[in-house]
Amino acid sequence: MSSLQALCSGLPLRPLPENRGRQAGVPHAPVRTPSLSLEEKQLALRNALRYFPADVQELLAPEFAQELHLYGHIYMYRFCPDIEMRAYPVEQYPCQTKAAAAIMHMIMNNLDPAVAQFPQELVTYGGNGQVFSNWAQFWLTMFYLSKMTEEQTLVMYSGHPLGLFPSSCSAPRLVITNGMVIPNYSSRMEYEKLFALGVTMYGQMTAGSYCYIGPQGIVHGTVLTVLNAARRYLGIEDLAGKVFVTSGLGGMSGAQAKAAVIVGCIGVIAEVDKAALEKRHKQGWLMEVTDSLDRCIQRLREARKRKEVLSLGYHGNVVALWERLVHELDTTGECLVDLGSDQTSCHNPFNGGYYPVQLSFTEAQSLMASNPAVFKDLVQESLRRQVSAINRLAKEKFFFWDYGNAFLLEAQRAGADVEKKGAGRTEFRYPSYVQHIMGDIFSQGFGPFRWVCTSGDPQDLAVTDELAASVLEEAIADGVKASVKLQYMDNIRWIREAARHRLVVGSQARILYSDQKGRVAIAVAINQAIACRRIKAPVVLSRDHHDVSGTDSPFRETSNIYDGSAFCADMAVQNFVGDACRGATWVALHNGGGVGWGEVINGGFGLVLDGTPEAEQRARLMLSWDVSNGVARRCWSGNQKAYEIICQTMQENSSLVVTLPHKVEDEQVLQQALQL
Repeated sequence: MSSLQALCSGLPLRPLPENRGRQAGVPHAPVRTPSLSLEEKQLALRNALRYFPADVQELLAPEFAQELHLYGHIYMYRFCPDIEMRAYPVEQYPCQTKAAAAIMHMIMNNLDPAVAQFPQELVTYGGNGQVFSNWAQFWLTMFYLSKMTEEQTLVMYSGHPLGLFPSSCSAPRLVITNGMVIPNYSSRMEYEKLFALGVTMYGQMTAGSYCYIGPQGIVHGTVLTVLNAARRYLGIEDLAGKVFVTSGLGGMSGAQAKAAVIVGCIGVIAEVDKAALEKRHKQGWLMEVTDSLDRCIQRLREARKRKEVLSLGYHGNVVALWERLVHELDTTGECLVDLGSDQTSCHNPFNGGYYPVQLSFTEAQSLMASNPAVFKDLVQESLRRQVSAINRLAKEKFFFWDYGNAFLLEAQRAGADVEKKGAGRTEFRYPSYVQHIMGDIFSQGFGPFRWVCTSGDPQDLAVTDELAASVLEEAIADGVKASVKLQYMDNIRWIREAARHRLVVGSQARILYSDQKGRVAIAVAINQAIACRRIKAPVVLSRDHHDVSGTDSPFRETSNIYDGSAFCADMAVQNFVGDACRGATWVALHNGGGVGWGEVINGGFGLVLDGTPEAEQRARLMLSWDVSNGVARRCWSGNQKAYEIICQTMQENSSLVVTLPHKVEDEQVLQQALQL
């Protein structure tokens, strides 16, 4: 068993660790099919071997070649550390800076088997969200972090630690880029090759930026989404007896079962992977499981009648569930579902993100590797069937939304009936949850703000919970707009009930949706608590990249921007640069994430609070920019709520000066001009 000291000593070469191969009994990533030529296979092998001195290359070359042949990628299983992978208390890491130790804490959390989807393949969530491309990169990164001073910055190229470079104490300690492929070559087919060659990787959002906090993050997002969907579509606050049907119980989607219970509805979640379903059941997030559609429908009816709170996992394909609900409607006249969505990893539909209804789970995995073209055809047929069933139910009082996983985009590409007549490129028959449910929330500056207590002590987390709730309650007492108050109240309820719902998986972390004022105030309160030792160790501030300013994604985060700029990525890139300039401890910029490779540019940050006045100043500057950038962009695109927020913020801060748009009041001006 390795120690943290050994883990920070560089690649283990003298002697080489035992090659234990793929570990049995744990989930593994699907086999990749990059279709490399002989020359490309040689290049992939050469790229992997350059991490190692010549005297071990002859031994390693054949096993790396076998990994490439069997799994479509060189993960370097021999170098998977023999240590309990988890977020250790920050003081246990052998480092020269607090920032480096905090980053190590976050990296190891992303690879914790209790957190990560496929830990041996270094995948945190989403089926292909990599922390690193191979295990050599992990060892080298830990080594560099252990040596880093306050006047060095570690540079990461798509999982590869390029090295430590001289900088300054005010510069980021770590700068990450993932998947920065030249746009004309940023296709799925090219990605599979480039990843197999070991020269780029898909970092999802918080996998490759080391800021994942387990499924708690998406639990909270799903809670807010379902609550606000009920308000918008059903006109209700109380979800008792209402049915929410969806799919996925994996890394991110596993949150849906817990969210259903928290909001008080009946959640029915389909999952094809029995291991994922059982994991959520053992975790206590899934109350009941069944592999029988008859039993599923029976329990659904019982729960509706009794207005039970229930999370029911159906071990089977969601398409079969949707089609059974249509059968019940057609034979009994009763629509058994009120709200619906989908959280399969549809951004990666042909490599394990979506399983076709025509095949069992094991059959699908086999065909995916042996005949990708036939597998793709079955996936697209399955998507068409799923949409057909949803369309039938939507004729009743049932409401469906796209959860930003590229479901409707891939359904459209498959030829499913999802078109919306007269709509723009980012609009479909059903809205994305940003367009209808969460878009106005983003426009007001609210988004998924989070923090991690690096002491690993639950008591520190309890202190931060109390501080955060008190800050928001004080803001309400001082007076806020009704729409802002509603969001604060939802989040106060979330924080007050967080401990009871046992949301922590992995690091001692918390998430809530807050606006600029709330984030800054919470950060200042936490930093002061560290200074006076109420909190025992530094706290890392972060957020999901899925936020107000962090992501340009025309089919998700920016799908409600209608001035033509939804396909432009200036906001996310400016955010990355701006955060680095204003005090972030580390920054990350990614291609892909959420909707998929080539469909989105997104970025994130980590900011270490250590109780110093300098940390407070960095938090004030960086968090203000990190929110106001996106609100200003939405203001310029014509969003009225963002316009109001920006105007108010400029009144409060004379240093902020934003270009405000003028509305074209008379449409005839345009029509007459275009007649020329």
